[in-house]
Amino acid sequence: MGVAVMQVANAVIELLLSKVVTLGYVQVIIDGFAAMGFPNCGGAIDGTHIPILGPDHQGSQYINRKGYFSMVLQALVDHKGRFTNINVGWPGKVHDARVFRNSGLFRWLQEGIYFPDQKITVGDVDMPIVILRDPAYPLMPWLMNPYTGTLDSEKELFNYRLSKCRMVVECAFGRLKGRWRSLLTRSDLSETNIPIVIAACWVLHNLCESKGETFMAGWEVEANRLAADYAQPDTRAIRRSQRDVLHIREALTASFQTDQAYQ
Repeated sequence: MGVAVMQVANAVIELLLSKVVTLGYVQVIIDGFAAMGFPNCGGAIDGTHIPILGPDHQGSQYINRKGYFSMVLQALVDHKGRFTNINVGWPGKVHDARVFRNSGLFRWLQEGIYFPDQKITVGDVDMPIVILRDPAYPLMPWLMNPYTGTLDSEKELFNYRLSKCRMVVECAFGRLKGRWRSLLTRSDLSETNIPIVIAACWVLHNLCESKGETFMAGWEVEANRLAADYAQPDTRAIRRSQRDVLHIREALTASFQTDQAYQ
């Protein structure tokens, strides 16, 4: 049975991964997030942990902050919750920010080759295409995070809009695990085979979402029950200031007050 699963998973990745898990039409994604309330947004990023058996080698590296063995999944999604970039295989002990900084996606964004060079003007600030994240990720001009600490009404509105759009990645993980609930329980596959199976699940998720495949309500209930056995670790924020992104965030915050999000 295990051999057959791996044969199918390898075939799915070889034949479909590069065609199905892809950025697609950036303007459609930007328009989708703009309709949800956030301008010039190319996606939302987050990570999640998949329980695994303790590996034979370097097992301590796979113990996350909740105390169980896990592997980190990190993904960028579009406005409809389809995965557009994936990264899997890092040990559970590794922080989300480190996973991201060592990813191909980070390099492409840093070099300005993942998205087109498409800026909008917000107030008196130029804003590139951004992706939305939680405070666990580093501050970069193309990474937009929520405010933390004591918030006034303007910052609360900004956080509300960002959170509303960023929820698509959390919902995507929920639907992924709802369809393949084996991702919620401790897998007995090797640390070499687990990323292959997970990537195949990502491909199949995108196909299901694109084709409008029914998602049964009972799946989410069962997924939530199973998820309770392996609580997700809290990600500790890495605090670094970068002037450009702070200026962009402040300009967006002001623009949201007048509903003139961009021009």
